[in-house]
Amino acid sequence: MEKKNKFTIGTFFFSILSIVWLAPIFIVLMNSFKKKVFISKKPFSIPTDKMFVGLQNYVNGIKKIGFFQSFGYSLWITVASVVVIILCTSMFAWYITRVKTKTTTALYYLCAFSMIVPFQMVMFTLSKLADMMHLGNPLGIVIVYLGFGAGLAVFMFCGFVKSIPLEIEEAAMIDGCNPLEIFFQVVLPVLKPTCISTAILQTMWIWNDYLLPYLVLDITKYKTIPIAIQYLKGGYGAVDMGAMMAMLVLAIIPIVIFYLFCQKYIIEGVVAGAVKG
Repeated sequence: MEKKNKFTIGTFFFSILSIVWLAPIFIVLMNSFKKKVFISKKPFSIPTDKMFVGLQNYVNGIKKIGFFQSFGYSLWITVASVVVIILCTSMFAWYITRVKTKTTTALYYLCAFSMIVPFQMVMFTLSKLADMMHLGNPLGIVIVYLGFGAGLAVFMFCGFVKSIPLEIEEAAMIDGCNPLEIFFQVVLPVLKPTCISTAILQTMWIWNDYLLPYLVLDITKYKTIPIAIQYLKGGYGAVDMGAMMAMLVLAIIPIVIFYLFCQKYIIEGVVAGAVKG
């Protein structure tokens, strides 16, 4: 009976907490269908016939910021960065886990240390270095994301690789497989849970990231969705709140769909990577 009460209290608490976290998304969605004047005056009111503006905010926002072009840049940067991060860090983690030397141990700790370094410490030197290396384009920023995303990915992959029996790789080597064949045909398929969970975490970060693209990209040519939305601000601090709310909804939808589709793999991958740390 006591356990049942605890479960009920816990369920109630987390239900309230979920509502609090979802409330801002609901408010943004609700205001995206209102006239601009009512967004400021009555932001928490459900749209009535007098407030309702239909899809006009969405049409205005898409036209003003060139939404589909920005969507294309965001999609390319996100997909390319995640693929590169998963491929490079999984191979690197496999190598430093199987080859035990002082160098590989130091590299592992450097990757782990990179997770605790605040971005603000390196943002100015990063923007200068990216400019010197001409990385201010959708291809160049993928390299930057690889550097910043490698720490967490390597940490997760190393934990999972340690749980893979070495005998499997030795059997593949006896059968005549070279190291690349062992990795792609034996190790990588086993790493699938961690690959998926890493992809989810990296996708949510890169898709929603504003500061790094703003510092690295040439924003006169390339604008991701978070950057493009900022251009709805007019002179003297004026903001087209209706169009901004609508664009925020369109920016949220893809990542929410992706997360809902893949959420079951997150805990599985994280726990699998933590079996042997």
